[in-house]
Amino acid sequence: MKKQILCLVSACCLLQASAQEALWWKTPTTSPEVNEDKTVTFRMKAPKASRVEVTGDFLPKEIVFKGKQKNEVPGKAELVEGENGIWEYTTSNPLSPELYSYSFIVDGLKMTDPSNVYTTRDVVTMSNIFLVDGEASSCYKVNDVPHGSVSRVWYHCNVLGKDRRLTVYTPAGYELGKGRYPVLYLLHGMGGDEEAWITLGRVAQILDNLIAQGKAKPMIVVMPNGNMDQQAAAGFSPEGFVTPTIELPRTTDGSYEQSFPGIVEFIDKAYRTEKKKGGRAIAGLSMGGFHSMQISKEYPDMFNYVGLFSASARFKGRKDSPVYERCEDKIRTQFSKKPALYWIAIGKDDFLYKENMEFRSFLDKNKCPYRYFETEDGHIWKNWRTYLVNFVPQLFK
Repeated sequence: MKKQILCLVSACCLLQASAQEALWWKTPTTSPEVNEDKTVTFRMKAPKASRVEVTGDFLPKEIVFKGKQKNEVPGKAELVEGENGIWEYTTSNPLSPELYSYSFIVDGLKMTDPSNVYTTRDVVTMSNIFLVDGEASSCYKVNDVPHGSVSRVWYHCNVLGKDRRLTVYTPAGYELGKGRYPVLYLLHGMGGDEEAWITLGRVAQILDNLIAQGKAKPMIVVMPNGNMDQQAAAGFSPEGFVTPTIELPRTTDGSYEQSFPGIVEFIDKAYRTEKKKGGRAIAGLSMGGFHSMQISKEYPDMFNYVGLFSASARFKGRKDSPVYERCEDKIRTQFSKKPALYWIAIGKDDFLYKENMEFRSFLDKNKCPYRYFETEDGHIWKNWRTYLVNFVPQLFK
């Protein structure tokens, strides 16, 4: 009899545990929650944790020192434990309309939010994302407009003797049409790859929305991989599931610039493009801005529109590669051919701000016309998406 009672009690406990587990799946923790007043609440179910924090680009930056080097990192905020082991934090102020990224830190371990399935990779960092709706962030949404297509395409690089991958956006209607389109070549930064602009930069959403609004001309956007030692983004090449790294060799040795005409030639053969200077633009962020500067001055008859987003603006000649010799003379030659647009954008807090001011002084001194766009903040995707939204409507006029 006692055994029967014990078995019955055990069975009841198992049923109760199963019921609680089923209830948890039916009522998951909501995180993040964008409130009506644009504050945002983050929640984490961690009943055994002793400390839970959230970090992300929606928080004020913190200054940390590595030796004598000063670095800015995203700030942190502590969550407070409530009932049932659910920790919670609500921002003290409303957030501006924007696409934000964040992570949790649970007892010192950085992790993604298990209640949020939307994640993105930035080099080696995985983060969750959320969007605060509004006019400024409307371009980053999938709205009810005609949609373009995104393809991952392989081409043969003669300089390397290998196949390499790039990402291509074609505007709505391209597949069923017969017309030709201008092309924007959009380059990523250090540690990025051909996935960076399409995922972190929201290129497809931005182009779909700007074209639908009549603010931008329908165009093809080509996003190559600027790391000459990579055939494709980590996990998508014959190397297999290697760990991504931010510092790769041969990113600024001139080989990418030398190989770039091969990319243009491939795109002109594979797609219905406007095969002329007036139908081509090149732009990039950080290292991609450096590449855009160098490629456009090496081939001044190839691109009529140039955009430098928070660029590494090293313009003085170097002797370590033929590409970087006589840079100043080549830039003067480029401007003598009168590009339709040379656009420089950077944030006030960007660590490359001084470098860009020196480059602007050189352009001013040599009477090279350009347009300048300055924002708040520093070297972050928030700025680069903003720059793309402002740059694209100026193209192919």
